[in-house]
Amino acid sequence: MSMNNNQNQDNFNGEEPKFDAESLREEQGAAAAEKIEEEMGEAITAAEEQPEDEVTALRKQVDALSADVAKEKKEYMFLMAEFDNFRKRTLREKSELIKNAGENVLKGLLPIVDDFERGLKAAGDSPDSQSVREGMELIYNKLKKYMEQNGVKEMDPADDTFDTERHEAISVIPVPDESKKGKIIDTVTKGYMLNDKVLRHAKVVVGQ
Repeated sequence: MSMNNNQNQDNFNGEEPKFDAESLREEQGAAAAEKIEEEMGEAITAAEEQPEDEVTALRKQVDALSADVAKEKKEYMFLMAEFDNFRKRTLREKSELIKNAGENVLKGLLPIVDDFERGLKAAGDSPDSQSVREGMELIYNKLKKYMEQNGVKEMDPADDTFDTERHEAISVIPVPDESKKGKIIDTVTKGYMLNDKVLRHAKVVVGQ
């Protein structure tokens, strides 16, 4: 009996074991802090990933817009090249049209020049002035007809109203009749119209 007591005393020679609440609190606090830190890390990671997704979406949008701009630029350059070709072709066709139109007009005058040459030759061989005059009148009428066919007509000689748009006053003369003032008294050189445009102003004398 005494031996058992001695053994028990030997077992409890040190300090009696006791519950360490402070250590337990530290361990629990560390675990809780670790858990909170882990949750915060996950939240931060999620927050960091969200802007990255937005940046990626914006980058894709920018790439798409850049592709659209490049496409539009390519189409614009193509249209500019087409327009430049069209402009050059139009200018060339216009130049050729003017050139050919002038060529056709001059070509139409050649038969009349031939008639004048024949008329002059006939006038030199013929003593009959009347026949020469009639031949010249025929050539003159032929020339007027040709000019009218090409839109050239002389201004109405009966129109005595002075118009600076159609007439050029080369002289003025005093007139006793008040109704003749500012009117055309004489036409020195006939004026001609090409369709509705003045081809040559008529040179006239105006009453004052």
